[in-house]
Amino acid sequence: MPLKFKGDWRFTPPADGRYRNEQMPSGAVEACLDLIMKVATQGKRQEALEHFKGYFCEASGATHVWSSSVSWSETDLRYYAEQAAANAPLFIEAFYDACQTFAGDDPDLYAPDAAKTNALLAKYDVGYEIRPPRLVLRETEAPLVSVAERPPTLAEQAVEVFQTSLRRSETLLAEGRGREAVQESLWLLESVATAFQDVKTASGTVEGKYFNQIVKDLRKRSPGTTLDCVLEWLTALHGYLSSPTGGGVRHGLDLRKGVSIGDNEARLYCNLVRSYLSFLLSEHERMLKAK
Repeated sequence: MPLKFKGDWRFTPPADGRYRNEQMPSGAVEACLDLIMKVATQGKRQEALEHFKGYFCEASGATHVWSSSVSWSETDLRYYAEQAAANAPLFIEAFYDACQTFAGDDPDLYAPDAAKTNALLAKYDVGYEIRPPRLVLRETEAPLVSVAERPPTLAEQAVEVFQTSLRRSETLLAEGRGREAVQESLWLLESVATAFQDVKTASGTVEGKYFNQIVKDLRKRSPGTTLDCVLEWLTALHGYLSSPTGGGVRHGLDLRKGVSIGDNEARLYCNLVRSYLSFLLSEHERMLKAK
């Protein structure tokens, strides 16, 4: 199905902001061309190049004329791709639609899908995401909740693991892999919870070793506090997302009663988890200072 987006973007794409919205960055154009060259190794090379060139010609307002040789097809393809890059939505439409139609009825032919294209767009900070059949402007989406870049009270060796997991969940969201993004966020939440092992509170030491035990211990030692309330919400979210009849991200999804996570839900869950992470990190630091 052809990619759909707001009609006025064909004439004036959204202005740049947090992302590159107006034009395709040169690095992204080169990355798309590299993918096309790999796609063209399947079957007749010139036919494949002309297939993509035709879509970029249309995006740049030019008439598609078959080139006289493979070499000229490659040269002309690059020229029209660079012309189409002046309008990012039109470029993305041309590339995506060409990929979608490349294989035709041949199951053995492959061209990049939406997930691979989204990963490329995210890598070069292009402000769009393909959610078939629509092209969505990332600029209008609520940004992910900010989490401290360097948690001051986590062990030094854990800092890189923490940051890598945060970046991984952001990348997965951008690639449209919401379930995996939520799974990564839950893993990080469970990992951060272990930092509370053996932490001394006013009413005793946290003795739990696993997520549920640690949370239960923390609640028991802080009744009626904000921490107690937050941990109750966190436990409910963790349980729902873990359950096969809920989010199904940890123990599999019940194919009869489970609820598949969509893009909007995935972003919501990731933001909720990140909010809880920020709060837990602050509480951890407070508890250590109170020793």
